[in-house]
Amino acid sequence: MNEINLPDVIAELAEIHSRYEQALMDNDVATLNSLFWDSDRTVRYGIGENLYGFEAIRAFRAAAKPAARMLKNTIINSYGRDFATISTEFHRDGWNRCGRQSQTWVRRPQGWRIVSAHVSIIDIA
Repeated sequence: MNEINLPDVIAELAEIHSRYEQALMDNDVATLNSLFWDSDRTVRYGIGENLYGFEAIRAFRAAAKPAARMLKNTIINSYGRDFATISTEFHRDGWNRCGRQSQTWVRRPQGWRIVSAHVSIIDIA
């Protein structure tokens, strides 16, 4: 049986990703923190920071400011029922740049959690 991109798993991840994005726009730090794996093994590479461990991610998020953005080209892939990646581009009004975000999600006993994330920005020609 093909366990890649099972429709029910993709739908579940789409809902969670939507919740993540809304929390980001609302600066809902508690929800954002709850979606990361609470481990010293969690990694988030940001635009200007390298964060190793959940405590570093939590400290960053507490000081971050919300910024409205629009998503496009969001791609969700699941591999079985407990592992997935979500990649998306984001844009902000007035930008000549393209943001990119990649997240690796793993289903933990508490639910889906981000175990690794990477955010970068490139200039648009």
